[in-house]
Amino acid sequence: MFPMLVDSHAHLDVPQFDADRDEVIARARQAGVGLMLEICGSDVAKGSLDTGLRLAHEHSFIFAAVGLHPHEASLWDETVESKLCAMCEHEKVIGWGEIGLDYYYDHSPRERQQEVFRRQLELALERRLPVIIHTRDAEDDTAAILRQSWAERGGSGIGGIIHCFTGTRKLADAALEMGFHISFSGVVTFRNAGDLRDVARSVPDDRLLVETDCPYLAPVPHRGKRNEPAYVIETAAFLAEIKGLSPEEMAAITTANFLRLFKMEGNQGCL
Repeated sequence: MFPMLVDSHAHLDVPQFDADRDEVIARARQAGVGLMLEICGSDVAKGSLDTGLRLAHEHSFIFAAVGLHPHEASLWDETVESKLCAMCEHEKVIGWGEIGLDYYYDHSPRERQQEVFRRQLELALERRLPVIIHTRDAEDDTAAILRQSWAERGGSGIGGIIHCFTGTRKLADAALEMGFHISFSGVVTFRNAGDLRDVARSVPDDRLLVETDCPYLAPVPHRGKRNEPAYVIETAAFLAEIKGLSPEEMAAITTANFLRLFKMEGNQGCL
């Protein structure tokens, strides 16, 4: 069995897991995944917030983050805000996200994405919750908003994650300066991801995390298949190799980083 790992970003609430969700979770545990962070809210219109939080409630080793994805920024209103704030009171909710900007798909107008991004950063600051950041084709605006609405208002002391990192060294350096952790998904294992591997080598060990972003972006050798939390071991092993570490060292480092970020060092009984 691979040493104990954390999947720091999973979407177990989505329909792709409806047929075998329990089996997927069991396989992850058998593979050595000790904790999973369920990112609720991938499809608010279809009730994924409730599904994700239910999973966290039912399983001691699943924790949750709640937030409105930039794809759905147009749905933001007082009702959504009130629901998210209420859900943050649940003892298993440890982060706010995923939130941010996505200029690749532009499912919501960019100005609306920016407005909702700033508002969610403000709400997370008020609750001192780490934030989980999504950014695609929006590096400059993402960094500027994080600097103005998060870091300069004390967010660097709370921290957060740039999830599924696929950006440039410039973005990584800016995020690290603002106190963020950098999480790598299966993308880092792809043959054409040489530039991303260079960035990964540059990230300090104490800021590294690994994730699946399942059901998307399965790592080699599962690329093209539905991703699941058990496959985080492939990403961690690959990352260990390019960083010159053993799998055991990578597992220990990334797990310790996750527990420290979310202030869970004394809560290891759930592992």
